[in-house]
Parts: sequence; structure tokens; C-alpha cells
Amino acid sequence: MKTVLITGSNGFVGRNLSVFLAQRKNLKVTGFDVDDDQSALSSLVAGADFIFHLAGVNRPQNVEEFTSGNTGLTQTIVSLLQSQGKSTPLLISSSTQAAQDNLYGISKRAAEDAVFDYGRQTGAPVYVYRLPNVFGKWCRPNYNSAVATFCNNIANDLPIQINDPTVTMSLVYIDDVVSSFIAALDGMAAVQDEFCQVQPVHTARLGEIVALIRSFRESREDRRIPDMSDPFTKKLYSTYLSYLPTDQFSYPLKMNVDERGSFTEFIKTPDRGQVSVNISKPGITKGNHWHHTKNEKFLVVSGQGMIRFRKIGSEEIIEYVVSGNKLEVVDIPTGYTHNITNTGEADMVTVMWCNEMFDPEKPDTFFEPVELSHE
Repeated sequence: MKTVLITGSNGFVGRNLSVFLAQRKNLKVTGFDVDDDQSALSSLVAGADFIFHLAGVNRPQNVEEFTSGNTGLTQTIVSLLQSQGKSTPLLISSSTQAAQDNLYGISKRAAEDAVFDYGRQTGAPVYVYRLPNVFGKWCRPNYNSAVATFCNNIANDLPIQINDPTVTMSLVYIDDVVSSFIAALDGMAAVQDEFCQVQPVHTARLGEIVALIRSFRESREDRRIPDMSDPFTKKLYSTYLSYLPTDQFSYPLKMNVDERGSFTEFIKTPDRGQVSVNISKPGITKGNHWHHTKNEKFLVVSGQGMIRFRKIGSEEIIEYVVSGNKLEVVDIPTGYTHNITNTGEADMVTVMWCNEMFDPEKPDTFFEPVELSHE
């Protein structure tokens, strides 16, 4: 069994990596963090078959901590490996700031140099990642991630401050970072000009990110689902949900209730239509209308009933028995007037999907009874 050491194991990236690696039965994962006994580091390094060095300092109490927490700790790990005569593969999470001449960037660049030197001197595989902004679940808000701060504050109805909404951010998602790290562990890192790459890198203006996050909050009111076909939106929405207050995971829907039962819209999408939940009382028939282009799918999940169809211009009635005991989707084709009747003794619950959101200006819904009167 291979032993993997993660420094910074309680941090944002380290915590996510630890959870992923714990699912691999052929690995033993050990961790080291800033609060741990420093004397334990030597034995942890000695026992590791692969080291993820993710510990670092980016918001120090004093500037000297940049050197000790970034450069110094890295040099300590490298010195321990060399003194132990080891050539253990070493991965370090650096920052795109390492290309800058600020104090943080200088300390990260010196840490990179220590790792590259270790690789050249020992022949050990080394993996240096200059990460841009990383976002995802478990990132600490109001610390070093604007995305985490915006998600947390908007989800918790707290104020946010945007200094320049036109600033373009480069971001990588935590799951993509972890996948790239695991690829390095498996000897399949993507390397370009000495540095390992995480793909994809998403770019977005600060103002656009905030607008998206605000739309996530508003989606509970208008029941719209974000555009999940866009990879960045999908990842940002998942991130936002992780910051919801624990007493606000649920939210109410507007139930349209009358003596027949109820009709409640669940979710809406601009390109995939909407889903609603229909509850019918025993003996109640709903529908008796048809559509030119609009189409639907009905799924009875509780109770029992009958769906009837009649093609416009025809007298033939087609019947489908439906029941929550046998989940079966019934398509509602265009050009057929249709209705659904609760034939049981309890409420009948039907999940209804429509291919488009309801447009009161163009409802495409025309009343006509399924059963014709021959009086």
C-alpha cells in the first residue's frame, strides 16, 4: 500500500484532496497542518511514497511569515528528503503570483526553485502547479477567495463589495485541481514549460460572477434552473449551494390550490421546459385541451388514474391506465386533446414535464373536451 502525505491537509485544497484519496483503497493518506507538532514532520516525510505539499501562507500577521510559511517550509521538506537519501515524488501548489515581484510571489517562486533543485539533484519526479484562483466547496470566505466570499455573503444575505466589476478573473474548479493532482500521483501529469497544468481554466469578469451568483439566489423565487450546459455556471452553482445556511436548504413553492387539488410549478429552464407537480382529488378530471406545438410528459407517482386522448377531428378515444405502482411515462402528443382522471380513492400525484415554459402571451392551449357530446 502506497503512503501519501498531504501538507496543508486541513486547508481548502488539502481537505478536498484528502476526501478524494480516501476513496482509493490502495492508499494510506497522512496529513500535516500548521497546528501539528513540527517534530512529527520528519517521520511523516520519511514514511511517504508521494508528497502533496499544499501548505502555505497568503494572509500573514506579518510579512516575514511569507518566507517562513512558503519558502522555509518547502526547504525544510526538501532538506528532510535529501538527508534521508530519498527521491520521493513531490508536488507543490504554487500560485500565478509567483511570476510577480510582490512579497507573496517572491516567497512562492523561491519555494518552486527549491522543489525544482530537489528534482534535478535527486532525479525525483517533481510537479509544480502555478494555480490561479481556485473555487469550490469548503473554501474559506472573507479570506483569500473572492468567489467564496461572494457565494457565502449572497447566500447568507450579507453585503458584498465590488471594487471593479470589469476585472477579469482566471479560475480553476477544485474538482479539476484534485483530478490533475491525482493524475500526477498516477504519473500522468499534464506539463507545459516545466509547470503542471489544470484544465479547464475559466475566465469571467468579476461583475458577471456576482450577477450569476445573485441569479442563483433568485432562482428559488422564479424556479429557474441555471444553464447547466455552461461548465463554469454548473461549477459555480454547485459552489454556491455549499454556502447555504444549514436552516435554509429547503424553500417553499407556490401551490395553486382549489377544490380539485393543486398544481405547483417545480423548476423552469429556458431551453428544456418546466416541471410541475399536479395533485388531483378522487374522481376529478383535469385537462380537456390540446396544443399545436407544446408537448408534455405525464408520470403518475402516487395513486391511480386514466389518461384519455382524442385526435382533433376524430371521434376515437384512446385510454391509458396509469398508477404509482407502475411508473410509466405517457407522452402527450400535439394535435390530441387530452385529460387525466383520478380513478382511485386517494389523491393522485402526477409529475408533469412541458417542453417550454408557460408564456401567457402565447399559451398554445385550446379547450376541447375529449369526450364528444352527441346531443
